[in-house]
Amino acid sequence: MTTDTPTRHFAFILAEEFSMFCVSAVIDVLRTANMVTGTDYYRWSTVSHDGEPVRASNGLTLKPIHSVDDLPPADLTFIVASLTLDFPGRQKIVNVLRTLGRRGASLGALSVGSHILAQAGQLEGHRCTIHWENRAGFREAFPHIECTSNVYEIDRKRYTAAGGTTGIDLMLEIVRADFGAEITNKVANNFQYERIRSHEDRQRVGREPDLTGKSEKLKRLTELMADNLEEPLSAGALARSVELSVRQVERLFLKHLNSTPGRYYMTLRLERARQLLRQTNIPILEVALSTGFTSHSYFAQSYRMQFGRAPSDERRKSF
Repeated sequence: MTTDTPTRHFAFILAEEFSMFCVSAVIDVLRTANMVTGTDYYRWSTVSHDGEPVRASNGLTLKPIHSVDDLPPADLTFIVASLTLDFPGRQKIVNVLRTLGRRGASLGALSVGSHILAQAGQLEGHRCTIHWENRAGFREAFPHIECTSNVYEIDRKRYTAAGGTTGIDLMLEIVRADFGAEITNKVANNFQYERIRSHEDRQRVGREPDLTGKSEKLKRLTELMADNLEEPLSAGALARSVELSVRQVERLFLKHLNSTPGRYYMTLRLERARQLLRQTNIPILEVALSTGFTSHSYFAQSYRMQFGRAPSDERRKSF
C-alpha cells in the first residue's frame, strides 16, 4: 500500500500520571512507519480532558492539542493511564469513550487504560489485557470480562496493550496489517527491536524469571501455576501435564530457578494476594481464598514470612 495522503488518524487521551514511555513508543512507531514508507499515512493527536497540560508519571508535562470537547475524528482512539485510576476529568473521559463506543468507534487502551475502557462499558464481550500489576484488581472489578495475561489483544474494534514495550508490538501489528511484514520489519529494525511479539506472547509477571532458551516444559509449568492460583494444582497434576515425574519436575526447578516447585508456587500466590490487597477492598479472607488458602491463619503467617508484614498492614499502607 502506498499513498501520499494521510488516511489513518490516532487520538491519544491522556489521563493524569499517564506513562510518557507508552505514548512516546507507540507514536514513534507511527512516525517511523511514515519515514520508511515515504508517506504521511499515519497521523496522531494528543488529548486531555480540558485541553490543559497533563503531568506524566515521570514528572514531565505534555501539552495536548485537543480537549475531549473538541476531540478530532479518529480511526482509533486510545485512553492512556498508568499510576492512578483517580484523576481529574475521569468521568468526562468515561462518558466520551461511552459515546464513541455507541457510535461504533474503534477504541484502545494502553496499560491501566483498559480499566477506564471497561468502566465505560466498552470491553463487554471483548478479550483484553492490562498490565500484570493491575490484572488482579481488574478481574475482581470486571469478572465477566476476559482479561488475558498476553502482551496485547486485538478483538474486533478493541485494541489493548499491557504497557511498557507492549504498545510497540501492538502498533507493529497494526503496521503489518496495513503495509505487510517487510515494512514492519524495517520499522522494528529502526528501534533495534530484535523480536516482534504476537498477541499470544505472555507478559513477564512480577518476579517471573527469564526462561528464554531454557526448558519448554519448565516454561509450561510456570504458566500453569500462574493460571491456577485460586485452586493450586497438585505436584502430581503438574508433573503429568508435561509428562514428567514429580522428581524430574523438582530437578528442573532446582536447576533453573534454584527453588522447589512448591516454594515457587507459593511465591506466585502470595504476590497475587498482595496485588489484590493493594488494588481492591475485598475482605482479607476472600483474598486468601482466591489465592488458594483455605485457612486465614496460614495465609497470614505465610504472608508475613514472605513480605515482613501482615495482610492487614498491607491494606492500611495501600488505602
